Amino acid sequence: MKNFLFYLAIGLFIVGCSSTTKTITKDDTNLAEGAVRIANDSLEYEIIIMDIGFETYLNTIAKPANFYSQEYYELKNQRYVTEWNIRAQNPSRYNSNIYENVIDYDFNIDYGLDVNYKLYNYFKFVEYKYKQRFFY
Repeated sequence: MKNFLFYLAIGLFIVGCSSTTKTITKDDTNLAEGAVRIANDSLEYEIIIMDIGFETYLNTIAKPANFYSQEYYELKNQRYVTEWNIRAQNPSRYNSNIYENVIDYDFNIDYGLDVNYKLYNYFKFVEYKYKQRFFY
């Protein structure tokens, strides 16, 4: 990447509809420094976020997970994911270094509080770090 190390890889691999999640730290996997991986026990889906500062943002700036309800995070994520995907599909209009991948987020799947919380906060982190505004 040009001026910052940024890579977002979000893959939601859905086989079932389980909402039990387990956060796996970099000690458990071969993830790059600063990567955050969220997966359920049977690996039906997986999110990997690799962006310097996101883990620190989660631990210092983000509100605690139970500050909002899971329903709140789901509604916000629906809006954020829709806008993100529009931007990812229009690289001539939006910075392709930020919006590299389309997010496969099925609005009918219950991903659980942890996944929705971290995904929501990733969008807030992008707004904070890269001065992006998703909604006016």
